[in-house]
Amino acid sequence: MLRTFTESVMHKRHHSPGYHPIQKLKIILKGLRIAVISDFSVAYKLALSIPVLILSFMFRQWIDVTLVLLATGMMLTAELFNSAIEILCDFVEQSENTRIGIIKDIAAAAAGISIIVWAATLILEGSHLWQLHKI
Repeated sequence: MLRTFTESVMHKRHHSPGYHPIQKLKIILKGLRIAVISDFSVAYKLALSIPVLILSFMFRQWIDVTLVLLATGMMLTAELFNSAIEILCDFVEQSENTRIGIIKDIAAAAAGISIIVWAATLILEGSHLWQLHKI
């Protein structure tokens, strides 16, 4: 008997009872690793955020740590969604398509807004940490 996709997913869910946080964490880390390896823009943004996070933590600037974490998380989420949407669009339609182009442009705009907020946050927090270092 052939099953539909939904039936097979529901069947699979019923045969693996319980919540598996370790498995979910592995999937999250796998996706993040793929994004960092395949997309330089994700890698360098993480590389810029980590020192600011470490310095904020060292100076015990908890609000700064929180702001940088939130801005970096928002930027990373938008970048990952943008990449996933672009890959999915390219998979669905290999030839030039105006509607696919619009979809990609909207996804890129969302990522761009998050990058602006992230960059402003890093600049402001970096400036704040520089002032703390000078004291």
